[in-house]
Amino acid sequence: MDIVVSFSSLCLLLILGKTLRVKIRLFQKLYLPSSVIAGVLGLVLLQVFGNIIPASVTAGWGRLPGFLINIVFAALFLGITIPPIREIWRKSGVQLVYGQIVAWGQYVVGLGVSILLLAPIFGVPKFLGVIVPVGFEGGHGTAGGLKPTFELFNWPEGTDYGLTSATAGIILAIVIGIALINWAARKKLISKSCDVESVAESSIVEIYDPEQRPVAGYQTVAAESVDSLALHLGIVGVAVLIGFGLKQALLLLELVSPKLADTQLLRGFPLFPLCMIGGLIIQLFLSKATKRNPIDHGLAQRLSGTALDFLVVAAISTIKLSVIMDNIVPLLIVIAFGIGWNVFCVVFLAKRLLPDHWFERAIAEMGQSMGVTATGLLLLRVVDPEGDTGVIQAFGYKQLLHEPFMGGGLWTSIAIPLAIVSGAWPVFLISLGAIAVWFILWAVLFRNKR
Repeated sequence: MDIVVSFSSLCLLLILGKTLRVKIRLFQKLYLPSSVIAGVLGLVLLQVFGNIIPASVTAGWGRLPGFLINIVFAALFLGITIPPIREIWRKSGVQLVYGQIVAWGQYVVGLGVSILLLAPIFGVPKFLGVIVPVGFEGGHGTAGGLKPTFELFNWPEGTDYGLTSATAGIILAIVIGIALINWAARKKLISKSCDVESVAESSIVEIYDPEQRPVAGYQTVAAESVDSLALHLGIVGVAVLIGFGLKQALLLLELVSPKLADTQLLRGFPLFPLCMIGGLIIQLFLSKATKRNPIDHGLAQRLSGTALDFLVVAAISTIKLSVIMDNIVPLLIVIAFGIGWNVFCVVFLAKRLLPDHWFERAIAEMGQSMGVTATGLLLLRVVDPEGDTGVIQAFGYKQLLHEPFMGGGLWTSIAIPLAIVSGAWPVFLISLGAIAVWFILWAVLFRNKR
């Protein structure tokens, strides 16, 4: 019975979040996802009425993000025709270089301010700065998915800090992004003139008209044999199973290596990036083994989006505000430095690194690196509503090489346990070195193409 009440309560919150977004104009102006609104509503209700709300209402909510993020990542590459690496690089090389510099810089800035300022003054851990890339580049899914890792290394508050960072990032990405677009329009830095208000207004679609509703996905098999959505869910489950098998292999490797066993780094490696690898293995296998791939990317993304929405509602609702308030000042400082880095990249770095349409490229990256990919695409649509610049293609291709490593990918999964176990300095220096490598790569390959 607890499962029924818990699931139904979560569904009710999500519907209330959508209702509030429809009714309250401010939420529409901020382009806040309904799941974020629902999560904040749940957080407020639990803080105010927590003593009288039955425990069955929230039963399992704390464990839900750690499970659902596996589905999100397992479906990431399902149904995508992955082009050759050379083609991806040709179409998005400079975009990838810039995006990597922005992403690695979040580690450098976050850990740098923690090491040099926050730890000496406030006594917080030097690795506190990891909440910037976890929350900004990774988002709510990554922050919630890393909960088992944070708990394994006795830093459970890392989940609450990461979710707070993600919530601040997704809101401020829009607020600051629109402000930067207005600034760029006044300075005539945008390739095409744009009416920010009219484009923004057209982006606020709460409920589609019946004749304008987009296709959510295509059935790939006959319903008489198995429902297409059920088949896709089964494939996602197999991808998660492959990821689980890879995690067990890591644990076996740790057993035969005393040094690894002492650090527990492999034990702390989260499951969800391995599920992403599982999905990629399935996609590559089916592409080679069958003439008609039974996976539709649209249906896979509906499953991923559903899991992410419920994940966000559960994760934000269960944030421990008392933990946040204990270190609110250093949290605000490190988040502010993370925002400052992203703004610096747009107004200073981008025009020196990017060859053409530098503002359009940079504002899309800022939206994605502080919020989610959809936020980056939204800001890009404001400055390039017709897609004439070609930036949207470069941005999309870049994600194929960027997402497996950053924003919840393999590096994020390695960096967090490494920073906690070995200290902040190794991750800070690795990140600084990575930025240097990407700058050198830009200088060799793209400097003369500006």
